[in-house]
Amino acid sequence: MSAQTSLQAAARKGHGFCLKIINISGGQGQFPITQNVTALEGSATNMTCRVDFNDNTSLQWSNPAQQTLFFGDKKALRDNRIELVRASWQELTIRINDVSLADEGQYTCSLFTMPVKTTKAFLTVLGVPERPEITGFTSPALEGEVITLTCTTAGSKPAAHIRWLRNDKEVQGTTEVSASGKSFTVRSSLHFQVGRGDDGVAYTCMVDHLSLSNPYMTTEVLEVHYAPHLEITHSMIIPQEGQYFKLECVSRGNPIPEPVLWSKDGGELPDVERMIVEGRELTITTLNKTDNGTYRCEASNHLGTSSAEYILFVYDPNAIGQHGPDHALIGGVVAVVVFITLCLIIVLGRYLARHKGTYLTHEAKGSEDAPDADTAIINAEGNHVHAEEKKEYFI
Repeated sequence: MSAQTSLQAAARKGHGFCLKIINISGGQGQFPITQNVTALEGSATNMTCRVDFNDNTSLQWSNPAQQTLFFGDKKALRDNRIELVRASWQELTIRINDVSLADEGQYTCSLFTMPVKTTKAFLTVLGVPERPEITGFTSPALEGEVITLTCTTAGSKPAAHIRWLRNDKEVQGTTEVSASGKSFTVRSSLHFQVGRGDDGVAYTCMVDHLSLSNPYMTTEVLEVHYAPHLEITHSMIIPQEGQYFKLECVSRGNPIPEPVLWSKDGGELPDVERMIVEGRELTITTLNKTDNGTYRCEASNHLGTSSAEYILFVYDPNAIGQHGPDHALIGGVVAVVVFITLCLIIVLGRYLARHKGTYLTHEAKGSEDAPDADTAIINAEGNHVHAEEKKEYFI
């Protein structure tokens, strides 16, 4: 028996029931349909509520504070950022412009049936991080100094992630995250001792976040001051009389070490007509034997002084050709090979002389004539009584 039949029977028996049969139709048997939304801070976003069937029942949007935003097409809250997009019996769509972190929360769509049916939609707001800034470095740094580079970005939600690059290679920093309301401030620091190898190196701070299609980046190029280091290069290996010869003082330092001073054997250059100084180069236009000696270049910056030396020996072109050293080397190698060969011949000759005699081979020992071979050995040794002890075999 159905519930309706039972109620009708009870009414006929005078139990005093008043029977009213309600036909549930239209929007009364369903709940509104909504969807969670994620928006970037400062952007605009739509929130939609709909029903599949509705018999002239109103829809309403309210904010996390349960303040009514729109009831049908009627605006209830005076907020110029919120506007109506579409209102019908089956849909209510509103737009929130210039979304802020304060807008985040649970919004409610209500369908005013009896009873009222509600559905929740959560608005998530991503806080866009500020562009990063690198602090803590005062240019220039001195070689050996310990410095700290700090990269800071604020306003992110959730907290942003910071990465460091040294030129193109990733390096690890120390990260600190602090909350400020609903957003976060992120700091990452590099703490290290600078050397001359850091001069001109680019340190890049990269900020990654859900709200960014590409990371934010900022770069600091280090300038490191360090004392000079000098070395001398020369234009030829075997300088000869009459040739053009050049020395260059290669200097490394920051600031650039200058001026470069040249000297010979502890004094001034003796022949300024043939010895021409141009910047870091010393050119001797025509070499002669008097140019032999120790040449020195010296340069300095505010962090120190450095020097380098080169010993010049001028060769006589008649005594040695440009390829003379190669011929001498070949001759030396040949002499060594001949000497070693003679030594081997002498050692081998002495060995053969020490072991001179008649030997019984494996072939003779293993043949049918082995006894005759033994006899021959004995006879060759003068029929000695202990001839058997003097037999020797090649193995």
